[in-house]
Formats: sequence, structure tokens, C-alpha cells
Amino acid sequence: MTPSAHGAGKGGARADVGHWAGPRRGRLLLFFGFSAIEKTSLKMSKQQPTQFINPETPGYVGFANLPNQVHRKSVKKGFEFTLMVVGESGLGKSTLINSLFLTDLYPERIIPGAAEKIERTVQIEASTVEIEERGVKLRLTVVDTPGYGDAINCRDCFKTIIAYIDEQFERYLHDESGLNRRHIVDNRVHCCFYFISPFGHGLKPLDVAFMKAIHNKVNIVPVIAKADTLTLKERERLKKRILDEIEEHNIKIYHLPDAESDEDEDFKEQTRLLKASIPFSVVGSNQLIEAKGKKVRGRLYPWGVVEVENPEHNDFLKLRTMLITHMQDLQEVTQDLHYENFRSERLKRGGRKVDNEDMNKDQILLEKEAELRRMQEMIARMQAQMQMQLQGGDGDGGAHGHHV
Repeated sequence: MTPSAHGAGKGGARADVGHWAGPRRGRLLLFFGFSAIEKTSLKMSKQQPTQFINPETPGYVGFANLPNQVHRKSVKKGFEFTLMVVGESGLGKSTLINSLFLTDLYPERIIPGAAEKIERTVQIEASTVEIEERGVKLRLTVVDTPGYGDAINCRDCFKTIIAYIDEQFERYLHDESGLNRRHIVDNRVHCCFYFISPFGHGLKPLDVAFMKAIHNKVNIVPVIAKADTLTLKERERLKKRILDEIEEHNIKIYHLPDAESDEDEDFKEQTRLLKASIPFSVVGSNQLIEAKGKKVRGRLYPWGVVEVENPEHNDFLKLRTMLITHMQDLQEVTQDLHYENFRSERLKRGGRKVDNEDMNKDQILLEKEAELRRMQEMIARMQAQMQMQLQGGDGDGGAHGHHV
């Protein structure tokens, strides 16, 4: 199309717009659309007459490429994941997180002394780091809970943690209900690594109380810390004891989904091994040690080296594989189960956030209403008795007058 013809076409389009303007705006859009399509088709036919060809076999439509579109959009957008770590001090939580993601999230950590821990309350420390691997970006938020289990009285030590989990649900619900929902930051806790001490004979009362308090709010993955302090037999015995106590107390931990029937055999075997390894007994270390002629991350002892990434020494690789291969499922369970439970409870209360003061007021109102109902029932009974007495007196008076 020559420049003069193109300019004439534009002028004609403007004239058409003027002619159809006014009450028949729908016809304006339709007419102008046909003009645009006609010009575009003419241009394409002159420049690229053979652009639309079908390289595939007959009967191929093309929607089989939809997963590629989703993959491209997901990679461009990036991923978000929030991991909470809970456990007593000294169990290697920070070291394990640094080992899992090959980063240093706690460069300036200060460990308090015993005197400071006596009256110490649980704190919430959220650290966010952007990790990129082969073009895939992950916004990882690790929520640490220093002070958990350190004080003499640990009765209410996990209320701060529960309040934080609910607060993230509350914030997501508020953002989801707002006007601009395009860029909602998801800080909901998708997984909780709960560290169990290897020095006991199973779960402590604090372990049971905490897991029962949060198992309906977050996906719990039990982890036996510092597994290099246990022999292989002690490790298996402790795992069995912990699983029996979890079942005895009806604690809901995160269960890996079964592999689909169309999955390959390697993935099915991997899923089976991961399920059999729960709770994961792990060792963490950020030091590189030379063992058998190669550099490995591990812990050096007088009798040898414990390799962090050796599946014969501990379950570190299995824990990392579980977290990476089931990260999407952890997010889906958080969205479809835990968040929906929270959201439905809020909707039942009319979307009103309830704190302790509101709960006390509600309790007082319920008691007042019950007392009012009791007084109304008492008055109704008294009125019924008086009515019966009046009716009985009228009957006696009528019979007496007839007798006279």
C-alpha cells in the first residue's frame, strides 16, 4: 500500500466515524473494525502471502502448547514460598536452612546467654532472599522463631507464632478483597519445619501441644535435628516412636501425595522412599571438607566425616528433594485447605476480626442473653399460674351462686 493510499484510507476511516457517530455507536465499532480488518488483510496479503502455514500433521490444532505458555509466564513472574522453622535453640535450624538453599540468611546472628533466655519471649524474624537458578527466580521467605522453648515457663510460648500465621492469612484476605488484586504478595506460611530434639525418647509435651495448635493452619514437616548424634538403630527407633506418638495424639502432619499412575517408575520409587523417611533425620553444615579426594559439605569428627549430602549418612537430600518437588503441592494445600478454612471462619463471623477483647465481650453478651431468657421463662410460668388461679376462682364463684 503506497503512502498516499494509506493516508486516503485513514481519511476515509475518519469520515466513516463521523457518519456513524451518535446514537448508533455499536454500528460505529463494527464498521470501523471491518475497515481495520480489511486494511490489515490487504497489507498481509501483499507482504507475506504464505505466513500462515501448518507445519504439523493434519488434525493438529495446537492447544498442546498451552503448558509451554504457562511455563513461560510462570518463569517470567517468578515464584514465592514461605518456610517457617520452629524448634528449641541449638538444634541447628539456621545451619540447615543455609545448607538447603546455599545462602547465608543469618550473617549477624547474636546468640543470647542463659540469663537472657529466662524471661525471653518468642520473637518472629522473617528473612527474604531472591534466589535465581537457570533463569528461574524464587522469592524465599524464611520465618525463624528465636526464643521458642527457651523460657522456664513455655505454656504460652507458641501464641506469638499462631498470631503471626493468622496475621498473614488476614493480610492476604484483605488484599484479595481489595480493589487492586493484580500484585498480591503471598506471605502465607506454606510449610513449617518442626525440629525435634534427638536427645529424648520421642516427643516432648511442648512438641505435642505446639503441633496440635497449628496443624490446622500450616503444613507440618517433622525433622529430627542433629541426626549424627544417633546410631542407625537409634535413628530408626526414634522415627517409629515419633510416628506412633503423632498418630496417638491425632496430629495432622503433611502427607506427600501419591504418585499418579501415569508417572514413571523412578518418580514412584522416589515418592515411596520420601514417604518412608518421615520424619526426616538431618545434618546441616556449611563447611567444605575434603573426603575421599573431593570437596564435600560435612562435619569432621576424630573418627571420620559425616557428609551432609550423602543419603547413607542422613536424610538431608531427601528433605530437600521433598521440599523442591512438592513445593507447588504445599502451596496448593495452603490455599485450598488451610486458607479456605480461615476464610470460611471469617465469613461466618461476618468478616469481623476477633481478638481477645471481642471474645470477652461476646462471652458477656451470651451470658446476658441466657440470663434474660431464664427471666422471661420464669415470668411466663408465673403468668400461667396466675391465669390458672383466676380461672379456678371464677368456676368456684359460678357454682356457688347457682347453689344458692
